[in-house]
Amino acid sequence: MPVDERESLSVAIVLAELERLDRPLDEDADLTHVTASAIVVGPRGTVLHRHRRLHRWLQPGGHIEPGETPADAAVRESVEETGLAVAHPPGGPMPIHVDVHRSAQDHVHLDLRYLVRSPDADPAPGPGESQEVAWFAWDEAEAIADDALGGALITARRLAGPPVTG
Repeated sequence: MPVDERESLSVAIVLAELERLDRPLDEDADLTHVTASAIVVGPRGTVLHRHRRLHRWLQPGGHIEPGETPADAAVRESVEETGLAVAHPPGGPMPIHVDVHRSAQDHVHLDLRYLVRSPDADPAPGPGESQEVAWFAWDEAEAIADDALGGALITARRLAGPPVTG
């Protein structure tokens, strides 16, 4: 169930594009392609990174590599961009949001967003990744989120449940 009008429109666009695209997961096949990202949740809230080109706080994510599923890509990208040992919830991958947006390279990303869990650890992104990575309390994350991320944070916060205390 889409969380807002933006996600409702995104779902309709993704479904139409999946009908049109021969290789939707291949970023080289078309300027429009599927990407995967993750809303990282843990005891401190959620993890965001400051995108190097866009200069905005975003969830980790990116292109899907050959042979990967979107769910696999969401975990891989999260580990690379945050340095955290994230994993899908015990029941398996949990898609929670869909967004369609233009990328920094002016491609159209059909972004599938997954909930992933992280232990309570400090982010340690790898070399070549944005080093501006941090945990944010939910209210703070929602306050700095743009329209493309807001709906995903609302859904993730609801699914993550109350913070674990002492």
